[in-house]
Amino acid sequence: MADALRYARQALVTGPEGEAKLRAAHVLIVGAGGLGVPALQYLVGAGIGHITLIDPDRAEETNLHRQPIYGRHIGKPKATAAAAEMAALNPLATVTPLICTLDPSNAAMVAQADVVLDCADSFAASYTLSDACLAAGVPLISASVLGVAGYVGGFCGGAPSLRAVFPDLPETLASCSTAGVLGPMVGMLGAMQAQMALSVLLGLAPSPLGQLIRMDGLRPSTFRFDRAPEPQGGYRFIARSDLRKTDLIVELRGKDETPAAIAPHALRQPGRVTPHEGQRTVFACRSGLRAWRAADALATRWDGEIALLAAGDF
Repeated sequence: MADALRYARQALVTGPEGEAKLRAAHVLIVGAGGLGVPALQYLVGAGIGHITLIDPDRAEETNLHRQPIYGRHIGKPKATAAAAEMAALNPLATVTPLICTLDPSNAAMVAQADVVLDCADSFAASYTLSDACLAAGVPLISASVLGVAGYVGGFCGGAPSLRAVFPDLPETLASCSTAGVLGPMVGMLGAMQAQMALSVLLGLAPSPLGQLIRMDGLRPSTFRFDRAPEPQGGYRFIARSDLRKTDLIVELRGKDETPAAIAPHALRQPGRVTPHEGQRTVFACRSGLRAWRAADALATRWDGEIALLAAGDF
């Protein structure tokens, strides 16, 4: 076979049955940045049969210290640039690029995958993926990195969800653009995502599902959360297409972020809001973080339905 030499060292571990599983696998990777690049490279190198790669962004020079495959692709969509690089790395693997954002309107695609990798660097995308994977019974490998610290864990697919481990806002609201990140750290955790995905696909024991690994610099720690209870309630993210005319919509983005509110009847940065009985309240902001805070504040005095919308900059 043409792939016998390519996978010779790997096959000593996986065996013929394992190699067949990898060739038949479909992996969804959300995010082609610092986490997604190493994860993609190792999964393509391992011979995963089909990878769907989602990312809405274009390659920038500031990406290159942690996303080195884009040196020839500045200004081009990351998804298509990465797919082109992977075709050269392993023509036996298929990478389908999608230039879009993962949100509740398209999250149902997780059901088509055997494993989903959350490499999105977006807490709204992480919770959306976790909710969709939990509902579909699909394993989710999620990671996050800032500075020289981060985590990677295996959720859903029979294990507790991301919400079971992180039911509230993240400890820090910073991002790579504001707090910085070192390339090797994000590369290491992206590679760990790939290893966890391979372990799930191959059925290796112990399973990475239900396990979380933290990295504080070069000091690792790990724990299992197999019996963590799923939280009751919790705020859910919705898509723009899910908005209703009857919703009380609160637009938290300023006019400096977007001249137009999320909907014509949205209230723009109001003070205290009071929904009608039975009315759903939707808080919208760029990333979802301000919306979550506003939801927390409203929930202290109102027990009705609250939804969040991460609207971006538009």
